[in-house]
Amino acid sequence: MLAIRLQRTGRKHEPTFRVVLTDSKNGPKSGNFQEILGSYDARQKERAIIKADRIKYWIANGAQVSDTVYNVLVDQGVVEGRKKNALPKKTAPVKEFVVEEATPAVEETPAVEEKPAVEETPAVEEKPAE
Repeated sequence: MLAIRLQRTGRKHEPTFRVVLTDSKNGPKSGNFQEILGSYDARQKERAIIKADRIKYWIANGAQVSDTVYNVLVDQGVVEGRKKNALPKKTAPVKEFVVEEATPAVEETPAVEEKPAVEETPAVEEKPAE
């Protein structure tokens, strides 16, 4: 499946990207792509250069657009619609359930009454002084 996505080309702390058409199985850093469809400077978004006609052609032929590229295309007016959330969704932490081993059948033991640890002492009644 073909994908239209970003490929980083900038130096350290200077992110610039190519908008490329590539097979979705290729890694983003592989350098294997079929066509360069534009460029994008993340620091100066108005400097994005997009080949709108080629992007529309490839979308019509079934290429999938990444969420970030879709948002750039919406900004540039190439595609109409609302922006997509490109950030990963938060997931609840997975609680690990401890599977208890099957407990052996409880053996019947004779009922033994347990005595309380502290025995109660009878209250001492004081006799009134006469």
